[in-house]
Amino acid sequence: MRRLILDHALLAHGWARNVGLDVEGGTIAAVHPDASAKDRERVAGITLPGLPNLHSHTFQRGMAGLAETRGPEGDSFWTWRQVMYRFLGKLTPDDVEAIAAFAMMEMLEGGFTALAEFHYLHHDADGRPYADIAELSGRISAAAGETGMGLTLLPVFYAQGGFGGVAPTEGQRRFINDVESYARLLEGARNAVAGLDDAVVGIAPHSLRAVTPESLRDVVAMAGEGPVHIHIAEQVKEVEDCLAWSGQRPVAWLLDHAPVGERWCLIHATHLDPEEVRCIAASRAVAGLCPITEANLGDGIFKGIDYLAAGGNFGVGSDSNIEISASGELKQFEYSQRLKHRARNVLAGREAQSTGRSLYEKALAGGAQALGRRIGAIAEGHRADLVVLDADHPDLTAVSGDRWLDSYVFVTGRAAIDTVFVAGEPVVRSGRHLNRDTIRGRYTKAMTRILA
Repeated sequence: MRRLILDHALLAHGWARNVGLDVEGGTIAAVHPDASAKDRERVAGITLPGLPNLHSHTFQRGMAGLAETRGPEGDSFWTWRQVMYRFLGKLTPDDVEAIAAFAMMEMLEGGFTALAEFHYLHHDADGRPYADIAELSGRISAAAGETGMGLTLLPVFYAQGGFGGVAPTEGQRRFINDVESYARLLEGARNAVAGLDDAVVGIAPHSLRAVTPESLRDVVAMAGEGPVHIHIAEQVKEVEDCLAWSGQRPVAWLLDHAPVGERWCLIHATHLDPEEVRCIAASRAVAGLCPITEANLGDGIFKGIDYLAAGGNFGVGSDSNIEISASGELKQFEYSQRLKHRARNVLAGREAQSTGRSLYEKALAGGAQALGRRIGAIAEGHRADLVVLDADHPDLTAVSGDRWLDSYVFVTGRAAIDTVFVAGEPVVRSGRHLNRDTIRGRYTKAMTRILA
């Protein structure tokens, strides 16, 4: 058993001092506020529950910055996607693992302690499956093992190129499976994570444009009790195409044709009408928001005020990994609402409530739900995933309590992070991952070859 004492910690009921934690097998066995420091390992600073990252494509970390040159026509998500297809065509399994490890390392340094990897890069560059159909799932698992990242792996089912059974494009050939091959892929993914402590495998129909109603039904049935994630209503064109195909908007169609509930995470859900806002909230599914990527791609602005007023659950993810920062995703979410509504502190919920704390605690709960794991709280029975802020940082030293979170989210960001624990073990010290040099070296070598 590891016995810690935290100088300051955010517990379920609020801030506490001298918090004793008993950690056994990576899980918090007991919490003792106002504990004695005797025979305990001191954790100096301000300890927060680690934030879950509910949506990422780790391979896209390698293409960050490659799509920021203006093209001959109006740039959009759809032109960005062509850059992505060209990039992924060059990736070997070793590259996938190296980039995933680098992205996970940056996530840990940036305040995320668990990841839902929406993993849709499955096959070789020519579209043929590897001898082990789950080869690249194994590489994601290996990266998680090396970095210490808590993992929910979501193998993606991707079968067509657009609504109504449009054939996949050449750029999508590394993604494609039918229902039978996907079942083998899913079994392989479960085998791949078997050596990781506390890993979860769910399923991820990529989007309504990438599946048929029949295949969606079949793959959802494979989830068991695991999480189900799906991209939905990210782009206006997606909404228009879904209307043309089905006569319904994407979220409305999904809610009418699938058993959407607490195990589901609807990624982006950017373009909603008022009834869809109300119905997602009522379903108790999680809205998976990726505000930095959504801004980078020009997706649009989520209806945050209306959704939270309806009691909706949300979490945040790093998606394309153009910038990896747990606090940055929360800040971007709030700032998007401020710009849209020309107001301030709009997501706090009530008078005198800290915006930073409100965002952080809601994202903890929604992220933990979306990942299907006992995380997101410093509480008995939860994984001991902790982010420790430097109490001596100039932006934190003169404030306390909720002001710590406001400063972390809106001012200091990842520069305030000193130590990160996953399952009670330190993986980041003084803001640096313990294996940073090795992981960075392998990533640099891979990227030098890819971009040559």
